[in-house]
Amino acid sequence: MSLTRNLDIASAGGDAAQFLLRPLEISDASSLAAAYRRNREHLAPWEPARDDEFFSTAGQTAVLKGKLDLYEQGTEVPWFLTAGQKILGMITLSGIVRGPFLNANLGYWVDELCTGKGVASGAVAAVVSMAADELGLHRIQAATLAHNAASQAVLKRSGFERIGVAPSYLQIAGEWQDHVLFQRILF
Repeated sequence: MSLTRNLDIASAGGDAAQFLLRPLEISDASSLAAAYRRNREHLAPWEPARDDEFFSTAGQTAVLKGKLDLYEQGTEVPWFLTAGQKILGMITLSGIVRGPFLNANLGYWVDELCTGKGVASGAVAAVVSMAADELGLHRIQAATLAHNAASQAVLKRSGFERIGVAPSYLQIAGEWQDHVLFQRILF
């Protein structure tokens, strides 16, 4: 099973930037902490409130250990989006359920410098492909804040359909907020 993908994302000028979507490693903690520090203000409105420890190498080591434990259990597959050695985002299939459901939750973020350039759409499309072809999943679901039009557009470009609204779904930026729910049936 190959969970690594090269992504060529064409810019508006026609040039292609190269990214790598790859599984995370514990040795990435320092680079991930740097990516989160670099994007702290950019991500704050879209993520749970974070304490200062989260943005440290030690904090990210703990996060990565937890994600790798869930990967070993078969309930999560986390990837980094990189350009060279620089981490420019993360995308995760979490809450993976086998049996008759074959479902996962999709979550992602990209570096502020990559927004609006097709990078998130390319990464989501690659993960959708791997979810079907490599992981054998039937369905992926995702939730966005009701006012996150950019993320909703990413999901729609990747074939997700809106299926409803969940009131007070997640505590984001310190407040319980409504989310728009999406799904993609893979087969």
